[in-house]
Amino acid sequence: MTQVEPTLAAPMPPSTIDLASIFAAHTERQARIDALRPGNKDRLFDGLSAAGITHVTVTFDGEGDSGQIESIDAWASEKAVEFPAVEIAYAAVTCDNPEVEMRQLSLEDVVEQLAYDFLSDTHGGWENNDGAYGEFCFDATARCIHLEFNERHTSSELYTHDF
Repeated sequence: MTQVEPTLAAPMPPSTIDLASIFAAHTERQARIDALRPGNKDRLFDGLSAAGITHVTVTFDGEGDSGQIESIDAWASEKAVEFPAVEIAYAAVTCDNPEVEMRQLSLEDVVEQLAYDFLSDTHGGWENNDGAYGEFCFDATARCIHLEFNERHTSSELYTHDF
């Protein structure tokens, strides 16, 4: 039987990826996005109030690596109403452009964008595995956004017995 001598792999060259700068750029980008949110919320609440909308409910559901907004409903007190066909300014930072981009979006589209942003910020991965579901309430009167978030879990308990 012939014995084969093990060979040692050549050492890996040092990484040329600067992870510190990547994380710093991500942190800076997130800070810029966070700084835009109060203005976006103010413009949204101003637009909702001008349209006579007192609150908006947004339901979402996700699991198995897929999640979506199920419904966006506008209300004037206790009466369901349609979103008006108006657009408002929405400030955004895109992945490929560090400059703030002002977009004109419908009130409903701004609600949807903010809902996805807040889900990502507070419960990243909400759509994975067993997923989650819940509801946002955009209260134009109180000028606040409330989130009720329900996370699903599958559990398993093993009991063994030897007799």
